[in-house]
Amino acid sequence: MRAVIQRVKEASVFIDGSLHNKIGNGLLILLGVKNGDTEDAADYLAHRCADARIFEDDQGKMNLSVKEITGSALVISQFTLYADTRKGNRPSFTDAAPPEIAEELYDKFVYYLREEIGTQNVKTGIFRAMMDIQLINTGPVTIIIESKDKT
Repeated sequence: MRAVIQRVKEASVFIDGSLHNKIGNGLLILLGVKNGDTEDAADYLAHRCADARIFEDDQGKMNLSVKEITGSALVISQFTLYADTRKGNRPSFTDAAPPEIAEELYDKFVYYLREEIGTQNVKTGIFRAMMDIQLINTGPVTIIIESKDKT
């Protein structure tokens, strides 16, 4: 499981031209699920995202987590994080989990993240919907976090 997290001043998701969800200060999390991922991976990754110290303290050092700043998170499913571009010009998505499995693990990730930072602080898009994302990345800070391999 892979998360691309961006520290944002605000982020929003639009579906069919209408605002679906919006957050203020916090994290935009693009979440990809790969074949073989488990609920343990979702739990691990949610904790890692919640605990990532990428917000500045009063000395200007990245020393605080989204939990510590009482920030929010907007979680967007993104199977394209598992694109394989090693051959040709068209990406292959064979490493991405099938939608039925991916959606279940996406929901588990959201559940565990809500346990970490509060239900009211976690917003989502709609799984498998075509979404437009707007954000103001502050810093900019963008980090990739992956679940542990079980090998």
